[in-house]
Amino acid sequence: MQIDVKNIEGQTVETIELKDELFNVPFNNAVVHQAMVMYQLNRRQGTHSTRTRAQVAGGGRKPWAQKHTGRARQGSIRSPQWRHGGVVFGPHPRDHRLEMPKTMRHLALRCVLSDKTRHSRLTLLDSLPFSSPRTKSMIAVLETLGVAKSVLIVTAEPDLNIIRSCHNIPGAWTLPVSLLNAHELLKRDSVIMTVDAARRAEELWAREREKKRQAATKEQL
Repeated sequence: MQIDVKNIEGQTVETIELKDELFNVPFNNAVVHQAMVMYQLNRRQGTHSTRTRAQVAGGGRKPWAQKHTGRARQGSIRSPQWRHGGVVFGPHPRDHRLEMPKTMRHLALRCVLSDKTRHSRLTLLDSLPFSSPRTKSMIAVLETLGVAKSVLIVTAEPDLNIIRSCHNIPGAWTLPVSLLNAHELLKRDSVIMTVDAARRAEELWAREREKKRQAATKEQL
């Protein structure tokens, strides 16, 4: 796939070839949905808790006599029907984590990244030369590139100057390419990626796909 590379002034400087195994994969709704459910569940702490009637304080004696009072019989003021009583089927601490095979996680990533590319929501930059944190300069770069909504800036390695430059910009987030996933891509409207990050992404995920394809071909032979 041919993609134009721009500089921070918004000018096209070159056109490079990216691997179709990463940037031109058909969208798989089922896999992407399963990945999103997994990422969202894994963010839950699972510390929600309620007290049952055995854990609520008080209620050691019978509120009133069993008969001849004209009222319904009661055994404890900590029964669920009483105010400040225990909760019957309330939530308790639990682990919400959901596992997903690495192959499916990587497929979901390739699907979302390819979808961003097909809809012209992926911008490749030759570099992001920030020698010091500068929010004003980062805002100018985003305006020049026509990024109006939320954006994910992907670099080859963690860059503290870029991270601090985006810290006070609403809707802007940065990630090294090694931490990229389908959830972070779907949360943002557009993606800005450096050429080095794109090549690193190809090394991480496109070559893995090629190796599996070669292995399958050898088995058929």
